[in-house]
Amino acid sequence: MSRGRELPAELDPRVRQLVERLRRLKDDSGLSLAQLGRRTPYSAKSWERWLGARTFPPREAVEVLARLTGEAAPRLLALHEVASAAWSPRAEKPPAAPAPAPPQSAPAPSPTRALRTAVAAGSVALVLAITSTTLLVFRLYDAHANTGTVAMTTYPAVQAAQVYSCHVTRQGGAWSAGLSSERTAILGYGSSGPSIAEAQCLLRRAGISPGGIDGIFGPLTLRAVKALQRRAGLPADGVIGPRTWQALRG
Repeated sequence: MSRGRELPAELDPRVRQLVERLRRLKDDSGLSLAQLGRRTPYSAKSWERWLGARTFPPREAVEVLARLTGEAAPRLLALHEVASAAWSPRAEKPPAAPAPAPPQSAPAPSPTRALRTAVAAGSVALVLAITSTTLLVFRLYDAHANTGTVAMTTYPAVQAAQVYSCHVTRQGGAWSAGLSSERTAILGYGSSGPSIAEAQCLLRRAGISPGGIDGIFGPLTLRAVKALQRRAGLPADGVIGPRTWQALRG
């Protein structure tokens, strides 16, 4: 390194004094950087960084240079200690950490996985619907009803089994089992109560077995309602509405 190469302008004066002294010792000895690398435990590149004030030289390297050039070590080490306290390791800062990669959007689920998820969700919903003890509210339209209003009837979703007795009679031109006078309520699968038992009695009167007269709209009752609707020329949707009641009460 030649004498003419300037040190960084922002270098602290105490550090500058040490580095200039080391450079002068090196130049006065006539040693090149390559020779310093061969005659000391430190490489030529290390000496180049230290003498260029790019990194701060260790105490041991200063001692080695003092012995090699015949310089009084105590004075040189005193300069090193003062410079060490003032050193700002601007050239020794670690490289900035790379910017975090932008978050990647989650891959779209495959059609098979999406189908499995949908099936699982549907199964859970079905179990909840079957085991729920809340009230089921059926608001179903009878597509062939003459009225524009929709009746709504609420029955317990789960009810203890009960046996009803049918006492079918003809009253005012209509059949009745004496359990309910309902004519407009809309009842569907899963409903329960006296009105279902009434419909079951009237289905039995019509010669269509709904199973037991238990007041529960189950599979056998559903099948019987559809059979009656087909016989009466109604849509066989399995829902008891005004026109189905009319067919039951004849």
